[in-house]
Amino acid sequence: MESEKKIDKRPKKKRKGIMYNQWIVKNIPFYFFIAAIAILYIANGHYADKTIRKISTTEKNLKEMEYEFKTVKQDVIFRSKESEIAKAVEPLNLKPILVPPVRLTDTLQEK
Repeated sequence: MESEKKIDKRPKKKRKGIMYNQWIVKNIPFYFFIAAIAILYIANGHYADKTIRKISTTEKNLKEMEYEFKTVKQDVIFRSKESEIAKAVEPLNLKPILVPPVRLTDTLQEK
């Protein structure tokens, strides 16, 4: 009897191993699904990092252009002053007009 019990126990262990292997094989599609989700998660992380880097470089370029615009605008405003224009055209012997301009009107159209 004892030998029969030992023989019975051994096949049960084999059956558990076979059942376990069948369970693993049965769930292979689920493992592929989990692996695909993990790959997508990693790819999304890389895409987010790449996008953040692009945004930061774009912001940096925008700030540089903004500073350049402000300096050029300030220079244009400074050079468009009447005194600066007079200094610029002085070598051409041009002088500013001291008398205000006269307005001409057409007398034929008024009648």
